[in-house]
Amino acid sequence: MWQYIIVGVVILIILLAVLKAGKKDVHLELNKLVEYLGGKDNIVSSESNLSRFKVTLKDVSKANKEAITKLGAKGIVEIDNELKIILGPESKQLKKYIDNMK
Repeated sequence: MWQYIIVGVVILIILLAVLKAGKKDVHLELNKLVEYLGGKDNIVSSESNLSRFKVTLKDVSKANKEAITKLGAKGIVEIDNELKIILGPESKQLKKYIDNMK
C-alpha cells in the first residue's frame, strides 16, 4: 500500500516540475514584445480580437518583426503604420499589458 502512495507522490512531483518548466514568464515575454514593437512610446493604439493583435505604431520601421515571430507570433501583416500579429491567446494579455503601461 505504501509503495503505491510513494509512487503516486513521486509522479505528482515530476508532473508539477514539468508543468512549471513548461510555463513561460508571461510578463517577460510581454515586455519583450513591447520592446520589439519599438517601445511603449512608439505604440499609438492597440486592439485585440481573439488570437489577433492589431497595433498602430508611430514608426513601423522600429518594429522588429523577425524577433516578434521568434517569440511565438504565427504571422504578421503590415499595412501602412499598422501591424496585425497572430499571437494566440496572448493577444488579450498583451493588449491589457500595453493599456496598463500608458
